[in-house]
Amino acid sequence: MDVGILVLLTLSFGVVLLMIQRSEAKRRKTVFILLVPVFLVIVWYANSRAYSAEALVGFGLALALNLLFWVFIGRYNPVGSSDSIRVMGLDD
Repeated sequence: MDVGILVLLTLSFGVVLLMIQRSEAKRRKTVFILLVPVFLVIVWYANSRAYSAEALVGFGLALALNLLFWVFIGRYNPVGSSDSIRVMGLDD
């Protein structure tokens, strides 16, 4: 098992999962639909280079790391709504 590819795939899958996890609730479906092609490109790359085992382990590690992020940080700091953003110095 190639450790360098494993780290690369774990980071790639982790970024995709983190972007879905930390997106705004009403925009999460759109973000998911936009990131599915990115996910498929990562899987295609792994399969074309015969890194299927590394891709599976990398996805599992990325899922576990995102779960740990959600447990320790995400639950206590939920994603805000774009309606609640206030710009300082803007006269409304």
